[in-house]
Amino acid sequence: MAAVALLAGEFAVGAAHAADSGPQLRNGEIVVTGAIPDDYVIKGQGSTARLDLSLRETPQAVSIVTRAQIEDFQLDTVDDILRQTTGVNVESSETDRTYYNARGFDIVNFQFDGIGQPLSYGLQTGQIDTALFDRVEVVRGATGLLSMTGNPSAAINFVRKRPTTELGGYATLSYGSFDHIRGDVDVNTPLTSDGSIRTRFVGAYDSGDSHLDYYHSSRLTLYGAAAADLGPDTVLTAGYSWQETDPRGASWGALPFLYADGSTTSYSRSANTAQPWSRWDTIDRNFFSDIVHDFGGGWQAKVSVLRRARDQDAKLFYVYGAQDQETGLGLYSYPGAYLDSLRETTIDAHVTGKLRLAGREHDVVLGVNYGRSDLTESEATDASAIGVSLPGSTAFSGTFPYPDWSAYSLRADYTTRITSAYGLLRLSLADPVKVMLGGNVTHAERTGTSYSTPYAFDRTKFLPFAGLTFDLTGNLTAYASYATIFSPQVYLDQNGSVLDPLEGNTFEAGLKGEWNSGKLTAGIALFKTNQKNVAESLGFDATLGQTLYEGVDAASKGVEVDIAGEAMPGLQLTGGYAYAHIEDDEGNAARTFIPRHTVRVSAIYSPPSFDKLRMGVSARYQSKIHHVFEAFTADGEDAVVRQKGYAIVDLMARYQVLKNVSLSLNADNVTNVKYWSSLQWDQAYYGAPRTVSGTIGVNF
Repeated sequence: MAAVALLAGEFAVGAAHAADSGPQLRNGEIVVTGAIPDDYVIKGQGSTARLDLSLRETPQAVSIVTRAQIEDFQLDTVDDILRQTTGVNVESSETDRTYYNARGFDIVNFQFDGIGQPLSYGLQTGQIDTALFDRVEVVRGATGLLSMTGNPSAAINFVRKRPTTELGGYATLSYGSFDHIRGDVDVNTPLTSDGSIRTRFVGAYDSGDSHLDYYHSSRLTLYGAAAADLGPDTVLTAGYSWQETDPRGASWGALPFLYADGSTTSYSRSANTAQPWSRWDTIDRNFFSDIVHDFGGGWQAKVSVLRRARDQDAKLFYVYGAQDQETGLGLYSYPGAYLDSLRETTIDAHVTGKLRLAGREHDVVLGVNYGRSDLTESEATDASAIGVSLPGSTAFSGTFPYPDWSAYSLRADYTTRITSAYGLLRLSLADPVKVMLGGNVTHAERTGTSYSTPYAFDRTKFLPFAGLTFDLTGNLTAYASYATIFSPQVYLDQNGSVLDPLEGNTFEAGLKGEWNSGKLTAGIALFKTNQKNVAESLGFDATLGQTLYEGVDAASKGVEVDIAGEAMPGLQLTGGYAYAHIEDDEGNAARTFIPRHTVRVSAIYSPPSFDKLRMGVSARYQSKIHHVFEAFTADGEDAVVRQKGYAIVDLMARYQVLKNVSLSLNADNVTNVKYWSSLQWDQAYYGAPRTVSGTIGVNF
């Protein structure tokens, strides 16, 4: 089943006229087509420099998760995608709040169509459904050139589905373990005979129980976009997405790792400290609009506007302390109710073009962007329900009564503004040699308070960037890059002050290659990063009702290997290996909850002689990890939680029953491995056991 232009994506900077990506229409004909894509090959990306560069031309490590991989392995959430991405770790210590890291440091920047929107708390609350994305690009290393602030981990760029000139679409319906139901629909409709005005609608509904007691998730996602050719060289696109998540039994914190004597706890895989009444309802609305104009001669301009409005209503239950194995005492309650409002506006304007100097053609990018974020949080409590002893198994029984909440009081109210100007010159010094020189001047400021503490900073920083690519042969390119790091933080220290910004630098060098007419790409990267003021948790403060941090200096170095594309007729691969070693300023191992070795690999095979059948396997492995809790016991002794290395294997198969109808089967964690979801904090839950789902898909 060949991929069609409906799902091919249109983020390439050089394609100003959207209709150019589809088949040419003749005599007013509209081609009706639609299919789930089957291609793992992506020849270019726009996340790193606003230039339409191939992976081989990009002097940084890039991994791309295509729509085909999303559909094959049912990667329905951002967490699902990033768990399959080379070098990225997903820290899910709670059911509805997630941290991500790469190269030893937290990922705090998401991009949408290349426009950066920093995570408000340095984490993701709730799940982002992947139904509205064509692909996800992960650029590892510092990406401050375009993302307003530099961070040495990675930037995650979500490339939205865009309207195309073709009429068609597809729908799927799935049912699986724990009564999990999911439905997707994707419809593209041109409104004029030549496709000059076109629309696209995407909808997804996802609902089901869980392996965790009391937990039920429900998520509705709607997305619509329209594009119009305002002339032969100008395209206007606008879209709106609306997502509502309504989980019950949502956890705030999870299972404590340690007993009071420092020994490691053990629970059933379904254990949950949440209550049946716990909830973390979220409504997330996003509007975007952009206009692209092609001036000719290789020059193009684009203006983008993004607006996000997110509201959360949470009634949560946290368990803290450490249980005595003999008496069953030592765990206590902390319920909390929160209303959270986030409003973000981001504007980006840039031009790209070609300059001819010294008889050679060079690329240039110039741009500015502005972002404003307003966040308020109100809290309600029940003093009589805080600190209640939870003896024996009552912390996990789901029987704690619904609190008598007080009136809400405003606890946090702050505004963040980030303004930056950026530029990049890509010089063609010779046919095989390209040099990238650029920089970003960023002014970041925050005003307001958080939990009665001034929550403010005002900093300006210049972030230089340099990159080099050198074509060694017709298939291989060597590259190197250097970038600086600057990122204001959101964490509070034990004195209630905001941690100083992250600062440092990062180096990267490697080799990239492409074979099979560009259908297969691979690369190896070596990196080294030095960073100051890395946030490390000091634990939960029950008096303040939040986690406190300290800033430490750390260095990271390692190697990454990537492969993606068609290895042979019918066989497509994607994935890689990553090694990361992190040390503090005294040379000791740091952030030991991050595995040193990880492997991510997915393989799909469709026999050329029988292409109705599609079979696949996806596996992820991580080496052993541990977390040291200093002076944990009453005697002041340290305690250590350890997790052995483990591998998770998922399988899939799909059969094209009719021309427009397919049946597929997915089995996740087929070996039923039991593992902790994270060791980043002092609590976590167990990952899901073996699950199975079946899907029927219809193209139209």
